[in-house]
Amino acid sequence: MHHSGIFHEYVIYITFILSRSIIHFQDIIMLLAVDVGNSHTVSGVFSDDRMVAEWRLKSDRDRTGDELAIRYHALFQMAGIDPQQISGFVLSCVVPTLETAWLSYSDRYLARQLTSRPIPVSHKTNTGITISTENPGEVGADRIVNSVAAWERFKQNLIVVDFGTAITFDCVNSNREYLGGTILPGIGISLDALAGRTAKLPRVDLDKTPQASIGRNSVDAIRSGLLIGFGGMVDRMTEKLAKEINPDAESVKVIGTGGMAQIIAPFSNHLDIIDPLLTLRGLKIIYEMNTTDNSP
Repeated sequence: MHHSGIFHEYVIYITFILSRSIIHFQDIIMLLAVDVGNSHTVSGVFSDDRMVAEWRLKSDRDRTGDELAIRYHALFQMAGIDPQQISGFVLSCVVPTLETAWLSYSDRYLARQLTSRPIPVSHKTNTGITISTENPGEVGADRIVNSVAAWERFKQNLIVVDFGTAITFDCVNSNREYLGGTILPGIGISLDALAGRTAKLPRVDLDKTPQASIGRNSVDAIRSGLLIGFGGMVDRMTEKLAKEINPDAESVKVIGTGGMAQIIAPFSNHLDIIDPLLTLRGLKIIYEMNTTDNSP
């Protein structure tokens, strides 16, 4: 009887601890943040302020909402995340067909558990930044999100350089105004053009640092042209843009992000910081700005 009483008390204690843990876990916001680019989709799950998982996959324009569910629920399982724990969803997408697919996925597989409506970011979304361009609707969602994330971190004149399919430069002034920027062909596009439009130039991996600006063979010449050349382009563009953001030459912070940012960073003198997760952080910030009294 004595041992039975101790066991009974132990079971009650464990049940109490588990119940407290479950209640605490239910209070945690599990946010799925998705950034769909032309070439890749970067997504992450935040548990309150901590990112607990992050993935980078190719963007397949033909995917349906059901196919997204199959793929991402498998990723959730591998990361130890129960899909039913996802309580928030925010999306940045520059591919219209995939925005439709992601919203279909959210409506079919997440809607019952979401504590607020899905947030597809656009120029109409509340971001705390004024879009002061001629046509705000033309500004890509990813460019808006990057600007929000950079502003919340530095709160000063800034330029965000995103090394994606295209290389974009986005300018925000100290009044929290998004002014516009510059768009150039990305590094991958340039590599593909060289390999596809020339008879003898090979497709080169940018895995080695050029030993000199003067390439002594075709591969080194291409590496030098792309790495040193794009690094110099970044410096020249940021110098020009900084003067237009603030003619008084006040400091302008330059932030790099995107899949190729870390490759180009050693060849640029003006990239102050590299943040590969800038867009996901920006999505989280925008979600939090827009979820007050926004129940589904």
